[in-house]
Amino acid sequence: MDEQPDVQRLDDAAVEPRLARLDAVLGQLEQTPGRTADLALEAVEILTEVYGEALARVTELAADSPRALDRLTGDELLRHLLLLHRIHPDPLDRRVARAVDDLRPQLRTQGAEIALVGVQDEVARISLSASSCGGGGAALRDLVREHVMTFAPELSAVDVVAPAAAPALIPVATLWQRPDRTDAAPTSEVGRAAGPLALGGTA
Repeated sequence: MDEQPDVQRLDDAAVEPRLARLDAVLGQLEQTPGRTADLALEAVEILTEVYGEALARVTELAADSPRALDRLTGDELLRHLLLLHRIHPDPLDRRVARAVDDLRPQLRTQGAEIALVGVQDEVARISLSASSCGGGGAALRDLVREHVMTFAPELSAVDVVAPAAAPALIPVATLWQRPDRTDAAPTSEVGRAAGPLALGGTA
């Protein structure tokens, strides 16, 4: 049996400049008048449709295997193509949550914490607490917006907000203060009042 020839694979670092070059070439074709340029663009469009259909069929075949489907959607290039062809199997909120989880380790190395608040009306709200301030904080917010949009390009906005403040603690002494009194009870009185209740006795 003849051995299959080795196929050169492209890693993510090699794919990125090729996609950028493709965008540039297509842009030049769109600006070039003439039948040749029109035919080239038509060929690219047809090829894109065919490969999109092939990718959709692969996704359908993998639907019965959650592990395989998760690997497909977890690959950066495949995720880009699934979104491009509008055939990504995951709903919007799940993709946003995945983007947040994907960013969390990187942000923690910079002293920041991230959490998904929610997704509503095509707007994602992301909580971000950053130790840095000024330009550093702004850079992290821009990073979050850009990263989330790569996972969910149909979003109309990504709101990066500060974490909700923790509820203030109520001083114990105020629990024993009568509403009609403006002066707080002395600490010793509070202690005597609380003592029998704390011990299970009666006042």
